[in-house]
Amino acid sequence: MTNSATFQKYINLADARLGSEVIFVTDDWFADANRMLQPTEAVWKEGVFDDNGKWMDGWESRRKRHEGYDSAVVRLGVPGVIKGVNIDTKHFTGNFPPSASLEACFSPNGDPDDNAEWTEVLPAVALQGDSEHLHAINDDRPWTHLRFNIFPDGGVARLRVHGLPYINWSATDPSEEIDLAASLNGARALACSDEHFGTMSNILNPGRGINMGDGWETARRRTPGNDWVIVALGHPGEISRIVVDTLHFKGNYPDSCSIQAAYVKGGTDDQIETQSLFWKELLPSQKLEMHQEHEFAEQINDIGPITHVRLNIFPDGGISRLRLFGKVTD
Repeated sequence: MTNSATFQKYINLADARLGSEVIFVTDDWFADANRMLQPTEAVWKEGVFDDNGKWMDGWESRRKRHEGYDSAVVRLGVPGVIKGVNIDTKHFTGNFPPSASLEACFSPNGDPDDNAEWTEVLPAVALQGDSEHLHAINDDRPWTHLRFNIFPDGGVARLRVHGLPYINWSATDPSEEIDLAASLNGARALACSDEHFGTMSNILNPGRGINMGDGWETARRRTPGNDWVIVALGHPGEISRIVVDTLHFKGNYPDSCSIQAAYVKGGTDDQIETQSLFWKELLPSQKLEMHQEHEFAEQINDIGPITHVRLNIFPDGGISRLRLFGKVTD
C-alpha cells in the first residue's frame, strides 16, 4: 500500500472517457467488464436484478468450477507510463477476488495477438471486500494494453491506472498550437485550496464538461481570500491563448479569475504551493460570466516559456475546463 496522493494526481489512463475499453474478457457473466472503467464512483442498486443475477456496478465473473482464473484485456485510450494502480472492490463483499495482478504490453500498431509479449507490472496482491487497494508502480516504460487478472474469479468495481500519457514531443511541429494544459498531453493538477464539490483534475479532461460534477468547484468561502489550483503543463511552452470555461456553473461561477505562471526548475510537487506565491502574472484579473467559454489572447502577458500555472478564482466557485494553448519550447 502507498499514500494515495503520490500517484493519484496523474491521469487515469484506463478512464473510459479517454477511449479505454475492454477488448477481451474470459467471463463477465454477472457484470460487464467495461463498467470497471467508468469515471464515476461505483453505486449500489438495492434489489435490482437482471437475467443473470444481482446487478453490480463493476466487472463480475461467474463462480469458477474448474482450474484457472479470469482476466480482462484493456486497450488504453492513450498510451502511457503507469505510476500506480487502484483496484477498487466497492460493494463487492462476498464476491470479491482474493487477489489480482496486472500485466502490460506495448502494441502501438494494433491490438496484441497470441504472440504478444506481456510484462508483469503488478505482481499478485491480496484484495479485501468493499475496499480500495492502492499500489505504486516504478516503471518508466510506456504501455498500450493491460491484462488485468483476478484469482480465481469474482468482482471488481473499478480499475484505475494512473500515469502519464506517452507523447513523442520531439516529433511535434514547433509552430503548432497545442493545449499544454490537457491531461491527454500530460498536464497534471498538483494542488488546490479546496475541492469540496468537484475534483481539480477534472478541468484538464478532454471535451467540455458533461455536468457540474465534471468540473472543479470549491465550497462557499466564508473567510477572506480566494481559491486557486496549480497545474503542471505537459511540456514547457509559451502561451498564446487561454480558455476558461464555466459551462454548467450558473449560480456558483467565480466572479473573476487571474493566472500566475513560472518556469519551475527543481523542487518537488509538494513544495509547489509555496513557490507559486511569487510567480509572475500571465493573465491579469478577468471578469467571468456563468455557463460559457471565456477566451483570452490579447490580455496575456508575455513572460516567456513556462512549465506551471496557478489559476486564481475570486472569491470561490466552479469552473469546468482550463485550456492553455501555446507552442512547445525546449
